[in-house]
Amino acid sequence: MTAYEARIEVGHRPGILDPQGGVIERALPALGYANVSHVRVGKSIRLAVEAPDEDSARVQVEEMCKKLLANPVIEDFTVEIL
Repeated sequence: MTAYEARIEVGHRPGILDPQGGVIERALPALGYANVSHVRVGKSIRLAVEAPDEDSARVQVEEMCKKLLANPVIEDFTVEIL
């Protein structure tokens, strides 16, 4: 078995309200950044998983995302095996 490092990016689905992103977007002009828009806040997760190959590692990580790491009703996720 090999340890594979995975990077998971989780963010709100299109059309889902992102209150934290909205607060940041409204605050940035006061700091001199009036040229910023479409701010979205998400989370980044890094983990290592032992698996026989990269495909098995990806399947396990995607299952983790569906069961725990992301809320499939309001969030999308991407998985990158490094």
